Amino acid sequence: MTTNNKHRLVQAWIELHRDELIANWSLAVSGQNIYSIDPLK
Repeated sequence: MTTNNKHRLVQAWIELHRDELIANWSLAVSGQNIYSIDPLK
């Protein structure tokens, strides 16, 4: 798998989990525990 393919795969994962990532960011900056997010498969 080339670097470009890996980059696209990660970008797609981010899009799928954007709301979860934003929620976790808010929790983390306020010192709270974050939620688990399904890993890249």
